[in-house]
Amino acid sequence: MQTADLLHRALNLEFLTAEEGVFLFENASTAELMYVGNRLRQHHVPGNVVTWIIDRNSNTTNVCIANCKFCNFYRRPGHEESYVTTIEEYKQKIDELFEFGGEQLLLQGGHHPDLGLDYYVQLFSDLKKLYPALKLHALGPPEIAHIAKLGKLSHYEVLKALKEAGLDSLPGAGAEILNDRVRRLISKGKCGGQEWLDVMRAAHQLRLTTSATMMFGHIETNYERMEHLVWIREVQAEKPEDAKGFLAFIPWPFQDEDTMLKRLKRARNTVTGDEYVRMIALSRIMLPNVPNIQASWLTVGKNIGQICLHAGANDFGSIMIEENVVSAAGAKFRFTANGIQDAIREAGFVPQLRNQQYEYRELPSTIRQQELDRASMIVD
Repeated sequence: MQTADLLHRALNLEFLTAEEGVFLFENASTAELMYVGNRLRQHHVPGNVVTWIIDRNSNTTNVCIANCKFCNFYRRPGHEESYVTTIEEYKQKIDELFEFGGEQLLLQGGHHPDLGLDYYVQLFSDLKKLYPALKLHALGPPEIAHIAKLGKLSHYEVLKALKEAGLDSLPGAGAEILNDRVRRLISKGKCGGQEWLDVMRAAHQLRLTTSATMMFGHIETNYERMEHLVWIREVQAEKPEDAKGFLAFIPWPFQDEDTMLKRLKRARNTVTGDEYVRMIALSRIMLPNVPNIQASWLTVGKNIGQICLHAGANDFGSIMIEENVVSAAGAKFRFTANGIQDAIREAGFVPQLRNQQYEYRELPSTIRQQELDRASMIVD
């Protein structure tokens, strides 16, 4: 294999094998990967715009029986700190979301042994009755698999019922690394990698838009990272022609603070800024049929996130009015609406607010006024 030949094929939107992806990751320079990643970004999303979103990441419950070794958020059934969010609590959270100019609730939780399909259908229906304009970007493949198992239903049946109740799109949560060798060691209680992919296949059949993720930098090999990308690409290639499928891919490094993986000395987060930038570029190279790549500033910070915008990423994610799971393992970075836009401008791009369908939204009047006030202060 030759680096130049592989990069040339990538620029022609060819599907590289997992072995070829590993070769590039281990042999190509960061500058080469960034150059090709950026060229491919310009092919998929021409121009100088970088998108971002306002949403709130809330949790249905922290009760979970999956027992993931990288999660500090969950509590076992019956634990004194366990909870299930009430409608009154949702109303407060959603009212605040709309006040901040957001319209989407990223709603996820644990594998609660007593919350099945009827619960989520009722919850989604109630929220949509209270807030017809609310967008529900909710649950994820492991939760869908869990609900299906509880009710002895197919993934398609669960997703169809949830869509009819108000589900707008399905996050790519719980992918971690899709190889089951890894999953057995870090998240044995969750669905296997192939079931994760099968849930996404069912979502695409229902024309639900989805995203895909990867949490890397723990016990996986470089090959298992690239295999993960190949499997996502294959599912995207299978989607119905009129389905959007995976609209975006979001990789982030494992956050290890106080996790069982770190306590057991099985894994630590050793991902450097350079390695993250390389993975962003490889994500763009290995996923020529996924249009949007998001840089995870929440886990790598502003500066590395900005570099990623020159390496293949075209999206800066959310200001995240609320986020509890990744933060519990050490992610500490935060942005305001003004801060995320300033960061995008500093990197040489034009910020553009979007929705989950990657359609442009007009900046809410409250945020526009804040920007005018700041500009006036600078001039004065």
